[in-house]
Amino acid sequence: MNNGQSTINNEEWLEVGTITSPQGLKGELRVYPNSDFPERFTQAGTRWLQHPDTSAITTVQLRGGRYLAGKNLYVIKLEGVEDRDRAEELRNYKLLVSKSDRPKLDKDEYHVADLVGLEVYHQATGENIGVVIDMYSAGNDLLEVKLHQQPETTKAAKRDLSQISRRSKRKKYRPKPNKPITIFVPFVKEIVPVVDLDHQRLEISPPDGLIDIHETE
Repeated sequence: MNNGQSTINNEEWLEVGTITSPQGLKGELRVYPNSDFPERFTQAGTRWLQHPDTSAITTVQLRGGRYLAGKNLYVIKLEGVEDRDRAEELRNYKLLVSKSDRPKLDKDEYHVADLVGLEVYHQATGENIGVVIDMYSAGNDLLEVKLHQQPETTKAAKRDLSQISRRSKRKKYRPKPNKPITIFVPFVKEIVPVVDLDHQRLEISPPDGLIDIHETE
């Protein structure tokens, strides 16, 4: 394994997976894929690793890999990673490929990186609903969309705080920021009929209830 940082400063990268844990005792690694192309994990050649904290990128050589049926994981072998201790050090690293090294796609196929960031419009009303922030494979591909219109902050229940110390009030009853509401949209032609990469948008025709988010009282 080459521990030196990549000398390609202006390279653009595609994230294809995340190392989740060691596999066995001989330095193999489990990878959760973020790519529909098996060759990213099975075909030997140059790959890159991104440090989970510093984002530093280093070059590695992939010797090969295999798919773990039923677990949606790949097991890969990297040059220079020969034991479990070294493999453990790579937990949570991102596996990258060069953005220029893209497999050819068939019609109506897209790279995940091209979908993330697209604005999402309701085809019938023209309303800008949200933005794509991720995609997951769970039998069918699902687009995670962060809604532009978020519900109001939940109203806190009234409490008698007169007998609670100031310190306890600060710790226990400090308002917590709400996590943004997202929805999952099946990435199928019937529900996502239009994907327009040139204009950075897609249109959805959602079934009833998919985007109905109600404010909490």
